[in-house]
Amino acid sequence: MKVVVFGATGMIGQGVLRECLQDKRIDSVRTVGRRKTGAAHSKLTELERDDLYTYAEGEFADADACLFCLGVSSTGMSEAAYTRITYDLTMAAAKAFRPGATFIYVSGVGTNEQGRQMWARVKGRTERELLESQTNAYMFRPGYIQPVHGERSRTRLYNALYVIAKPLYPVLKRLAPGAVTTTESIGKAMIKVALSGYPKKILEPKDINAAAELSDH
Repeated sequence: MKVVVFGATGMIGQGVLRECLQDKRIDSVRTVGRRKTGAAHSKLTELERDDLYTYAEGEFADADACLFCLGVSSTGMSEAAYTRITYDLTMAAAKAFRPGATFIYVSGVGTNEQGRQMWARVKGRTERELLESQTNAYMFRPGYIQPVHGERSRTRLYNALYVIAKPLYPVLKRLAPGAVTTTESIGKAMIKVALSGYPKKILEPKDINAAAELSDH
């Protein structure tokens, strides 16, 4: 299977890229972003580009799946600016893939097109239009995500919080197993869904964890 990973320099994308490079069922991995990850692997190709809104016809024609992990925090952003990155950029990328290719979009718990929070409405619209326009689209809605293999957020404050929360993760997992996941589980779940689908189109944390457990089977 040939996959394309967007947002591979972010915390989630780092974890997804790691799992893809380690999985023997993945033949090739292309990353697309404004900067390279710096990873080195025989099946990895990195596409560094400033324009993430325009793609050549057939640029990803041979790809079997797109694992879309690119995203930004809405903190301090206007709705127009957040929409430009969260909705416009995502839809531009989705249109660049052939019909039938799997498109997995990282959204978030609480996404709701009719919700009060701006980010939830924008992500909700993005989810809806992806599901309407892509025949093989899946929405991942992780809640709390624990990095487990050295993945780091590009937000300094988040990194500090993850360090503090790491010893508490086993407790969180025991008390609220349906609300937490890890970067490794997200990566494994994406591979599982890309290879063989999933009964649900929208995966909450418990679904992501369940898919990850099935990944090696």
